[in-house]
Amino acid sequence: MKYLITGFIRFVTAIDWPMMLILLVLASTGMLVMHSAVGGTDWRFADQLRNFLVALTAMWVVALIPQPVFMKFALPCYLLGVALLIAVMLFGDTSKGATRWLNIGVARIQPSEMMKIAMPLMLAWYFQVRDGSMRFFDFIAAILLLLIPFVLIVKQPDLGTAILVLGAGAFVIYFAGLSFKLLIPLAVCAVISVTAVVSYQDVLCKSDFDWIVLRDYQKHRICTLLDPTTDPLGKGFHTIQSTIAVGSGGVFGKGYMKGTQTHLDFIPERTTDFIFAVFAEEFGMYGGVTLLLIYGLLIARGLTIAVRAQTQFGRLLAGALTMVLFIYVFVNVGMVTGILPVVGVPLPLMSYGGTALVTIGVACGMLMSINRYRPVKK
Repeated sequence: MKYLITGFIRFVTAIDWPMMLILLVLASTGMLVMHSAVGGTDWRFADQLRNFLVALTAMWVVALIPQPVFMKFALPCYLLGVALLIAVMLFGDTSKGATRWLNIGVARIQPSEMMKIAMPLMLAWYFQVRDGSMRFFDFIAAILLLLIPFVLIVKQPDLGTAILVLGAGAFVIYFAGLSFKLLIPLAVCAVISVTAVVSYQDVLCKSDFDWIVLRDYQKHRICTLLDPTTDPLGKGFHTIQSTIAVGSGGVFGKGYMKGTQTHLDFIPERTTDFIFAVFAEEFGMYGGVTLLLIYGLLIARGLTIAVRAQTQFGRLLAGALTMVLFIYVFVNVGMVTGILPVVGVPLPLMSYGGTALVTIGVACGMLMSINRYRPVKK
């Protein structure tokens, strides 16, 4: 009985209950929308429920781990992740034109998912070690550490995961003290590039024009975003149908289980990348805005934990993991509403899939561990 009471107390104190409440609201909403998207309680609904239980368990286990343990395993996790990415490049399984999986005998794993956690973990540890003796060279070294897995993931190709890994590492570097002035040239280059693509899309989007830095399918995604009607039944189908679904929901929505775009199978990938279109069609603008506000509360809680963290490592890691959640939401909603290219980024705690849910569960568990950690004063 004593051990049961002790274990229960550890469980209660490990959980950050404000964050847990937000996660439960999002998870419940996700299951509600999944029920509508699949039209009942078929195997996908049951699988998603199981995925949530696995993610919740992973979150609780990670929340119980003391922060110093994360620091201890930061470098080994990063090296293992890079080694697995190289193994994928050399021996990986190819599916639908992408080499992203590694067969280890008992299962197929996707090492790029691991880097979403290992990358910010590594850079937070690096800047913790360099704290107090920071030089400009340290930022250059951190950028190189970030570019290695980013390039390996882009080559698979997996642009969506590469963006998330790049964003996670970039936020750590920025939070560590990189001058905002150094980001101005990058912002200027981005504005010029977007302006050039929009202004000269007729030339740049011709089939025989080679973008060099992007693969053909990535080029087509950008060109389709600019004008989906150029291929309405092909590459533009996803964007056109999702924006129709979002717009047809109007202000109040069509009602639960009454989305015509959803139940007539017009929304592609409606249980995964485009589940927000299902939600927006059935619950309308008010429902969509409310959902975004709930995500805003989750991000605000994560940033609060980052501000209150007791160590440099904790602040950097919590800030980066929180901003990764922001990137998830921003990119997914952006591509569903037609303002960003389709890159295959799921909506946190809503989209079907076990790997992404477990990754988010681990990230939230780390945030809870950071919030609970108090260093022992010597």
